[in-house]
Amino acid sequence: MEKIFNPKKNTWIEILKRPTKEFAEVESTVTQIFSEIEQFGDKAVNNYTKKFDKAELSDLLVSEKEISDASNLVSDNLKEALKVAKANISKFHESQKVVIKPIETTSGVICWQETRAIEKVGLYIPGGSAPLFSSVLMLAIPAKIAGCEEIILCTPPDSKGKINPAILYAADLVGITKIVKAGGIQAIGALTFGTESIAKVDKIFGPGNQFVTTAKQVATKYGVSIDMPAGPSEMLVLADSSAKASFVASDLLSQAEHGGDSQVILVSTDKDLIAETEKEVEKQLAVLSRRDIAQLAIDNSKLIYVEDVDTAIELSNEYAPEHLIIATEDFEKVALKVKNAGSVFLGNYTPESAGDYASGTNHTLPTNGYTKSYSGVNLNAYYKTITFQKISKEGLKNLGSTIEIMAAAEGLDAHKNAVSIRLK
Repeated sequence: MEKIFNPKKNTWIEILKRPTKEFAEVESTVTQIFSEIEQFGDKAVNNYTKKFDKAELSDLLVSEKEISDASNLVSDNLKEALKVAKANISKFHESQKVVIKPIETTSGVICWQETRAIEKVGLYIPGGSAPLFSSVLMLAIPAKIAGCEEIILCTPPDSKGKINPAILYAADLVGITKIVKAGGIQAIGALTFGTESIAKVDKIFGPGNQFVTTAKQVATKYGVSIDMPAGPSEMLVLADSSAKASFVASDLLSQAEHGGDSQVILVSTDKDLIAETEKEVEKQLAVLSRRDIAQLAIDNSKLIYVEDVDTAIELSNEYAPEHLIIATEDFEKVALKVKNAGSVFLGNYTPESAGDYASGTNHTLPTNGYTKSYSGVNLNAYYKTITFQKISKEGLKNLGSTIEIMAAAEGLDAHKNAVSIRLK
């Protein structure tokens, strides 16, 4: 990991760059695949699944038998863990329901808003070397709570055309029945345009690599909304002398093992902690099953020393991390200064992996600096908000002249007449 001491502010943007490809580099590939899916549907999805996942499929949809068989392939311990996680995630997202009462803005003028669930949503679940069955819970549970009518889950198959049984069990646990064997750009394309087997959706959710992230962004050009740009995983740990090097190293590596294009950063006010953490990273890395992948991420990562916590939090806000761990003596005070972060973990005993799996918060979060303007997945992401208003005769008399004056000033006579004709 590169060590940097007291970087000047005018160098922050450069040293905090992510190790990702530029959007334009990936967009041409996405556009080509999208074009073929729009034209050829299932056939194009199958062709790209064969090309990228080495799987030849007779049917894109997972059968009921495959779903029921998966239960026998998942250990009882994992089943129980998933049930505990489901309960916590459900509890946290249920608490996000908000009822807004009607308000009388002027005597006789009543306004309110109501939510309606997005009808058709697509959930993307990464597969490959680390199938994220936990993402099934994170995306499907709020979709179910919100009341989305159609929920389609896409996830890549292995070379034998099989879906990881834990993904299928998790989907069954939360009541998802339509599961598509498709990953990457072709899955996002299928959800964007619809095919013979896959319905076009209104909004796409889920994390993924740079190609999936770019595909989601391109999908917005075709009238499909997305949760957020959520690409390669990243973390920033802000720590002082009260932090434990072994804890910090374990957290850094927990994100590094997601993929070679992940990035982790330690910003600390303690040079000794930086040195000890570097040693701990090497020690813990050596025994990881995904050490080769984690090593690639560690090579792109930084150890940064700054002189005070205020500078550290300012630097963190500039980086705008997906995950932020604050391991300082006065972490609650420091947390008040957080402006940009996807999810924040406070104190030495709050590992980021708690949020990834079972504490209850959602782990689908914006990356690549998008926490400056995007939020992580929450219940509201599955809703549309519609405003309503009801005006009585008396209410229109009270408000009418205000509307007439403003409409006339804008030169919109028909707007003014819509009120005037009623008042007469």
